[in-house]
Amino acid sequence: MAKSKKKWSQDVTENSDAMDLKEGVFKSDDPKKIARSVKHSAEESDRRKSSPYRAAMSMLTFYINRAGDQLTNKRRGTLEKAKDELRKDFGRQPKD
Repeated sequence: MAKSKKKWSQDVTENSDAMDLKEGVFKSDDPKKIARSVKHSAEESDRRKSSPYRAAMSMLTFYINRAGDQLTNKRRGTLEKAKDELRKDFGRQPKD
């Protein structure tokens, strides 16, 4: 019996030790809510290998890249705004 093929990104999503995210966090239409949830997960995780800021930003960027062309412009815009909110939450300058 052949094993079903999985993409490496699916394996990372299902088995990553980076941090535990709240179910459906990336489906929210509120960039502030997404940023707060990802920040909270990064700060609470004792399994991350980098700073909470880097872990949170990496997870958000990973999701955006993984979704690729499947994201609508509106959805991508919301997630990019969430990255700006995340920068603000960590006291960093938002990108222009």
